[in-house]
Amino acid sequence: MEREFMEFDVVIVGAGPAGLATACRLMQISRDAGKELTVCVVEKGSEVGAHILSGAVFEPKVLDELFPDWRDAGAPLNTAVTRDEIHLLKSATDAKLMPNGLIPKTMHNDGNYIISVGNLVRWLGGRAEELGAEIFPGFAASELLLNDDGSVKGILIGDMGVGADGEPKDSFMPGMELHAKYTVFAEGCRGHLGKQLIEKFHLDNGKTAQHYGLGFKELWKVPGDKHSPGLVLHTGGWPLAESESSGGGFLYHLEDNQVVVGLIIDLNYQNPHLSPFDEFQRYKTHPLIAQYLEGGERISYGARAITKGGLNSLPKMSFPGGLVLGCDAGTLNFAKIKGTHTAMKSGMLAAETLAEALFKGVEGGKDLDCYQTRFEQSWLGDELHRSRNFGPAMHKFGTFLGGAFNFIDQNLFGGKLPFTLRDDKPDYAQMGLASEHSKIDYPKPDGKLSFDKLSSVYLSNTYHEEDQPCHLRLKDARIPLAVNLVKFDEPAQRYCPAGVYEVVEDAGEQKFVINSQNCIHCKTCDIKDPSQNITWVTPEGSGGPNYPNM
Repeated sequence: MEREFMEFDVVIVGAGPAGLATACRLMQISRDAGKELTVCVVEKGSEVGAHILSGAVFEPKVLDELFPDWRDAGAPLNTAVTRDEIHLLKSATDAKLMPNGLIPKTMHNDGNYIISVGNLVRWLGGRAEELGAEIFPGFAASELLLNDDGSVKGILIGDMGVGADGEPKDSFMPGMELHAKYTVFAEGCRGHLGKQLIEKFHLDNGKTAQHYGLGFKELWKVPGDKHSPGLVLHTGGWPLAESESSGGGFLYHLEDNQVVVGLIIDLNYQNPHLSPFDEFQRYKTHPLIAQYLEGGERISYGARAITKGGLNSLPKMSFPGGLVLGCDAGTLNFAKIKGTHTAMKSGMLAAETLAEALFKGVEGGKDLDCYQTRFEQSWLGDELHRSRNFGPAMHKFGTFLGGAFNFIDQNLFGGKLPFTLRDDKPDYAQMGLASEHSKIDYPKPDGKLSFDKLSSVYLSNTYHEEDQPCHLRLKDARIPLAVNLVKFDEPAQRYCPAGVYEVVEDAGEQKFVINSQNCIHCKTCDIKDPSQNITWVTPEGSGGPNYPNM
């Protein structure tokens, strides 16, 4: 098929913190140098911010660098952190407040803000457009385009109006090719194209296996007498400790009587009977958490995988024809439980690298491996180096001993111990056999603090055109029942936070059903499937969740 195409100096895939920081900084450099650059950002969500989900406590130093005037320019940083609390949940009813002096200093939040990252990227998108970047929301980058020498030429926007049978419908619109001298991939955790790039160019050679968590978040409106603006509360222990899995919970008090509550489950858990969604619902019933939510109204729900392997798992971020940035590569600082400021800084460094090459006349398609040096010499490189042992320590030694190690590493040695811990086993390979683990009896939702999956997905405003090819691809359709069901009681029906996967009885036979219209694009199935049989690809542009204020 002959396709129309457009040409740019730089095409950016993903209008999240990394992608928009890249666009903003590129256009600033272009303006200051008096040299024109054409920059395009494509975003699969229906609008900028529609697919953004994050806690989030934000460290503003990166915004001080990118837009020093952000305080006067209306950036949505409205709630400064006023109090930090970290609690160990010892049981379903008991909690112990940890003394600040025993907490790794990386987890202190003086000078930070509780924000909606969705609203931050909406603001960044506006600034990028003011500076001259073009942003195309509702367009999904579906395929890599390559030059004859194998370097990346750009991306193909997915076709619209293709039926579930693969045939064009009356509404068919062929996708357009976007060609670029350099293409930046900033798709977020487990990006569809970023995953292909890492494999194609062997960017993870010599690196530790990447590690992930699944993060849940709900936005609540609570009574005024239960609201404490600026309170940041983190927890460890129950309920995950009961299944010998790891992770932690959070509850942040925003402005306007709003509270965000969430739970992060490390995806290296072993028990295939574990349901991350139900662990989160149970978490909210703990008295420490429930005291803030009772009498409130749940406004929104979402879930998203988190790339948390840190520096040890960070791939080479340049390849012939472009860069892979932010959570697409894995720049989150696990020691701080923060990834927004690091993603943005990776984008700013990318912009400086790209502008330097383009202004010097370096032709497109080159491997700008000088990015790596720029990265290592920045505060971002130093920050990730200092936190490199944090995640592996928690995985190797557990919550208590790992926490003690991290206190010593961060508070006494500043992250500069003369050795590096590694965790080389991929998360999916840690799934145990169903026969060797106890089933978990989760309580039924009460409709006040805990809820079911379908009512939760409804609050995510998720929509997909139903008559389109399934974007959740099975490499072998026999594996869910012939392998996963037998060995692992098919964990997809539990680890998916949106009820996409089911095993049902039909005329006396078991069937594996994929309800792809429920998918909230969390990517957990692509990560955790023990047979690595599920591949997440982009659906039609604008499909998926539409998160407000998340």
